[in-house]
Amino acid sequence: MSGRTLPELGPRGEGWVVLQTLLFGAIVGCGYTGVFWPSGAESYLVVLGILIVVAGALLLLLGVAALGRSFTALPRPRRTGKLRQHGIYRLVRHPVYGGVLVLALGWSLADAPLALVPTALLAALFDLKSRREEAWLVDRYPEYPAYRERTPHRFIPFAY
Repeated sequence: MSGRTLPELGPRGEGWVVLQTLLFGAIVGCGYTGVFWPSGAESYLVVLGILIVVAGALLLLLGVAALGRSFTALPRPRRTGKLRQHGIYRLVRHPVYGGVLVLALGWSLADAPLALVPTALLAALFDLKSRREEAWLVDRYPEYPAYRERTPHRFIPFAY
């Protein structure tokens, strides 16, 4: 499915943000269900989850810092924004989305196994949202297709 055929969900893509916010709430809410990992695996998964949370936070912060004033949760780029191709954006096109996904995965492993379900749904949503966003980026920045070709990883450097 191409980004041009995906719904805009508002003039700047506000509906995409509403959907992701609902999934964020579901991910956090899973931590309060009383469902935990089996005790034999729990300590290992807590440590692994914390390490993954740190990696996700780093990826997220690098993405936000590189965007500077161009940062917005909305997928349609700001009129005054600039296409970023330096820093973490040399390695990955959507590090903020990747950072959030890695954070959610780490939280799920460390504390909330049920959160893996809304985390998977969030990954699917971010995949669709990023395709819609990239269609807008192509319209806004003529150099975006060349950047996308040079930067094949969408969310996680060297992985996806």
